[in-house]
Amino acid sequence: MWTTNWRDAIWNQLDTEWDILVIGGGITGAGILREAARLGLRILLVEQRDFAWGTSSRSSKLVHGGLRYLAQGKLGLTLASVREREHLLEDGPGLIDPLGFLMATHRGDHPGKWTYRAGLSLYDLMALQWTHRRFSAQEFQMLAPHITTEGLQGGFRYGDAQTDDARLTLRVIREAVRAGGVAINYVTAQDVLLDEAGQVIGARLVDGLTGRAAEVRARAVISATGAWADHLRTQVGGEARIRPLRGSHLIFPLWRLPVAQAISFLHPVDRRPVFIFPWEGAALVGTTDLDHDDALDREPGISPQEVAYLMAAVEHQYPGRGLSLDDVIASYAGVRPVIGSGKADPSKESREHVVWQENGLLTVTGGKLTTFRVIALDALRAVRDRLPDMPKFQRHVPVLDAVDVALPVTDGALWLDMATRRRLLGRYGADAPALVTAAQPGELAPIPGTQALWAELRWAARDEGVVHLDDLLLRRVRLGLLLPEGGARIMDRVRAICQPELGWDDARWEAEETAYRALWRAHYSLPDRALIPDWRRMLLDARLERYAPTKPVSFRRPLIVAATVAAVLVGPRLWRWLRT
Repeated sequence: MWTTNWRDAIWNQLDTEWDILVIGGGITGAGILREAARLGLRILLVEQRDFAWGTSSRSSKLVHGGLRYLAQGKLGLTLASVREREHLLEDGPGLIDPLGFLMATHRGDHPGKWTYRAGLSLYDLMALQWTHRRFSAQEFQMLAPHITTEGLQGGFRYGDAQTDDARLTLRVIREAVRAGGVAINYVTAQDVLLDEAGQVIGARLVDGLTGRAAEVRARAVISATGAWADHLRTQVGGEARIRPLRGSHLIFPLWRLPVAQAISFLHPVDRRPVFIFPWEGAALVGTTDLDHDDALDREPGISPQEVAYLMAAVEHQYPGRGLSLDDVIASYAGVRPVIGSGKADPSKESREHVVWQENGLLTVTGGKLTTFRVIALDALRAVRDRLPDMPKFQRHVPVLDAVDVALPVTDGALWLDMATRRRLLGRYGADAPALVTAAQPGELAPIPGTQALWAELRWAARDEGVVHLDDLLLRRVRLGLLLPEGGARIMDRVRAICQPELGWDDARWEAEETAYRALWRAHYSLPDRALIPDWRRMLLDARLERYAPTKPVSFRRPLIVAATVAAVLVGPRLWRWLRT
């Protein structure tokens, strides 16, 4: 699909009269590309960096309804998210997989167990299922060994899902391209083009690799640039409204932080929900929620204060594991595109998406990974006035294409077990058979310390639009997040597999490797340890404050308890009735 000279081939057709120009190659732009291509529209997507370079490769990897949105009264957002989660689970096994969530409750927690029970009942009913259950303290310890038992009253288990966000974005883009869409990375929409009436009719595109430029016209221009949305909006008179918020994460070896399913609990310092869950054979800890004041074009990274905050969460919940900074494999940070409303607490800003029409430029931003298709359809509805001949949306169409292909089971030396075959079909879709066929002897073995196969590196280098080494190791195959030093110990074999496929000479490879190592140390490792606050002191101070005798006790409960108490009592029966 994206092999030799693919970029030149796309560049040579840019003077086509496009129906839609989409600017932004994250999950939102990918969703718009996919749905428009499904309708037979002539659509072009451009991304200024790599596909999924921004938020869409740096999320918390969760495909979920969002219990906290339910607690905030965002019933519509939660319902849409729960329904899309179920669609994705059905359409993308091996890429979107179920994830059990354990929610611990401790003495003195607010909200308490009755609030959780009510919220989870409504959460399940939205999905027409009944997955949650409450466990005693003793039962909960069996499900979550090693957690703290101090004040433990028990907890709940419920169902959600997880994914590899970058692979999801790429699969959606490639399915769109297979259906007739066009997508290219490392192309910047530098300026919008205006007609005599001041309406947006296209954009001036600049190739970030060669510097060549072209003016591209389209009947509709959609900006799906996320946190960068204000850049184009201000060119057409829009007022800056995006509040970039940073969410950071730590990754540990699963043997040091052994979790079989997600653990969610309230952070001991500020009582925000945090989580720890297994992802790609490692343990992921997150997340923070802070204003991001750095330049958006600079790669984000975790701050010393965020490291201490997340380490405090780990130390609080797993005090007996003796975890330290030496156990951290990697870190990563993403910037969320949130619509600012002036709230003092960033976590209280709405996560709902918005669609703005400003002088012919349609901007769609905000929202959640889970609801990317809902967002894409909203954007296409908003440009229907410019595309009156747009076909009607097809109802009940799968989010992802059905994968009805025969997958070879061996490369002559190694057999693919069912779990690996499921994983490859989910992550690569219709490309999975070609990936297996391209594997050299021994390359269907997993890369040590990961669930990825050596063959995935070869396929990514051959056919997935890799321009720089960090595209390969941070987004196509996530070795930069899963292996110490970003995979430095296996770099020689990575080079042996990928350099010929990429067509790089020795000088190019060495320059790319040097740049990748520097990028990893600066933004995916830990900051200067001397700057990281003492998280144990943070915990001590929080403990003293929490149990101070002068601290008032609040007996307020969210209105959701009263609104959903009936669901607690009749939920299972109602669920069975709804299913019939």
